[in-house]
Amino acid sequence: MRRKRLVIAALGVCALTACRQQIAPGPDVWAIVDGKQVMRQDVEKVFRSRVNAEAPAPSQEEALSLKLGILDQLIDSEILLERADKMNLVASDAEVDQKFTESKSPYTEEEFQKKLEETGLTVDDLRNDIRRQLSIQKLLNREVVSKISISEQDVTDFYDSNRAQFNVVEPRYHIAEIVITSHPDPTVYNRKNDKATNEAEAGRKAAMLAQKLDAGADFAQTAMDYSEDPSASTGGDLGFEPESAFNKSDPVLKRAVLSLKAGQETQPIHTKDGGYVILKLIAKESAGQRQLADAQVQQAIRDGLRTRKEQLLRSAYLIEARDEAHVTNYLARQILESSGKLPEKK
Repeated sequence: MRRKRLVIAALGVCALTACRQQIAPGPDVWAIVDGKQVMRQDVEKVFRSRVNAEAPAPSQEEALSLKLGILDQLIDSEILLERADKMNLVASDAEVDQKFTESKSPYTEEEFQKKLEETGLTVDDLRNDIRRQLSIQKLLNREVVSKISISEQDVTDFYDSNRAQFNVVEPRYHIAEIVITSHPDPTVYNRKNDKATNEAEAGRKAAMLAQKLDAGADFAQTAMDYSEDPSASTGGDLGFEPESAFNKSDPVLKRAVLSLKAGQETQPIHTKDGGYVILKLIAKESAGQRQLADAQVQQAIRDGLRTRKEQLLRSAYLIEARDEAHVTNYLARQILESSGKLPEKK
């Protein structure tokens, strides 16, 4: 009798499981996070904003891999946003308005509308994304960043263990650049989507940028707006380069760099490929052992230790949050069931 009851109970569990398997959401629901749906269109919008329209279209496998990654990020965001909501840390309308205005400020209204059209996003999409980012950052600031402490002993220990790292063998130059080319690269972007298409345009653009900088425009912001080089995304910042590295470059560029004082910029320099470059010397380090008493050394160590600890704690916090959440990734399931094919739209 007892065995019969166990069999009946087992059949009941199987039946219940089968029922749950049959109750599937619509084909456009790609994930469920604690009861909240993440829709196909949410992933597709982000996907369109990240794919370079001028580059060859990604293969089906590449597209699906990117979409899986985007969905995973949206799942993480949803988990963290839910926590932020429970802690009353969701960004206010005023905070969203301020950040929206800042993000829009580099563009004219026409440029801004064109960018929206190119990415397929709406103003509401941008505002919602800003609210999510700000809310999650407020959560992480409270739960992670506020718990990070770097002591003087931590700084001293790192210096003592890595003393050779602070021995500058030769003078080093911290350089930033603005690049204007006569042959635009379709894979490189700047915030204004502004590119010269020939040598004459490059010359006019270089003169215009030099005038802006002479009038006091911020170099990093100008680089992000107009530079035609991947470094545009970091404000043209190339980091520190040893003096010997300039031996491989155009002698004109080397002379220009060595003649600068910290904070100074060159006028546009005509390069051999028909383009132009404007260089800025942010800082210069002399050769020799840099001591722990150097404020810059201490700050660099402190920043590095803080970054490493923050990355570790963020990862641990997210893992813990995901463990506590109830997540079903239907896109991953569909891809497995279809042997790697893109689920069809209904």
